[in-house]
Amino acid sequence: MMQRREHSRRLRRVLLSIASAGISFVIFSVGAKAQDQPNPPTQSGSQSGQSQPDSTSPPPSQSTPPPQDQSSPQTPPDAKPDQTHDQSQENQDKQNSDKDEKKDDSSNPAAAVVDKTKDVTEQAVDKTKEAAQQTFTKVRDWETEWVVGAYVGRNRKLVPLTAAGREDLYLQQTFLTPGAYLKRMFSAAIDQARGAPPQWDGGVKGYAERWASREGQFFAANSLAAAGNAALHYEPRYDQCRCQGFWPRTRHAILRNFMTYNETERELRPQWALYGGAFGGGVIADAWKPKPRSAWAEGGRGMLGQAAWGTLQNFFNEFAVDINRKLGGKQ
Repeated sequence: MMQRREHSRRLRRVLLSIASAGISFVIFSVGAKAQDQPNPPTQSGSQSGQSQPDSTSPPPSQSTPPPQDQSSPQTPPDAKPDQTHDQSQENQDKQNSDKDEKKDDSSNPAAAVVDKTKDVTEQAVDKTKEAAQQTFTKVRDWETEWVVGAYVGRNRKLVPLTAAGREDLYLQQTFLTPGAYLKRMFSAAIDQARGAPPQWDGGVKGYAERWASREGQFFAANSLAAAGNAALHYEPRYDQCRCQGFWPRTRHAILRNFMTYNETERELRPQWALYGGAFGGGVIADAWKPKPRSAWAEGGRGMLGQAAWGTLQNFFNEFAVDINRKLGGKQ
């Protein structure tokens, strides 16, 4: 009997232990599930024990508009704050772009130096071309500065010269026109080839004597012609023909070697002073030329030289601008 009681006690203890362990496991599982679930947000009028509004109470006021969605705001097109904001945003973007460009330039200084050097080189080349073109054009514009001397263009009015104007013209035609020196050098070369006068030697010494003789004869002839034109109030300059065509202009060039205008600049008169000066220059040149020679013959040859050289020079004066234009000179 005692053993049975003892066995019953042990059995009850085991059952109580098992029951206690099961109850503890259930309580622990329920508590863990309660901690894992999130707390629901608290709202007014929820089932938290607060009283619901009465059905007889008035509805809420409709004056307050519902809140707008912040993701897509409804802004009127003419809203000034938004325009100001857009302009500010554009200015900010432009400033950022400028900063980026400056940053790119500063990040590559070698490229900036190359571009600057290229620009400077191109400018120097352009200036060099311009200077060369101006120099070349000036060299081609030789008809008035180097060969021809003074003349009156067809588009200019012929005005009588003053005393000062005649003096300047005399100095220019006698001493300052390179073409006159070239003409006398060419005449001396012809005399050298002909051996005239025969008393003078050949070579450089003989050419120098003949050139000096031609120079002195021209100086005397031009001085006498200038004095005679001033006394008679004749026009010493050549005026280009206002006509058209080759032959009319050629006839004008030949005629003006023998005729000139008086003080009216319209009436033609014989070139008394011009050919008188040519004759006087030949007579004076006879003083230093070797004898025997005739002063009258030298004067006559001086007049013939004026007829030939004067016609050629007038022809050149008439058509020099056209010739130079063909060569690309000034228009």
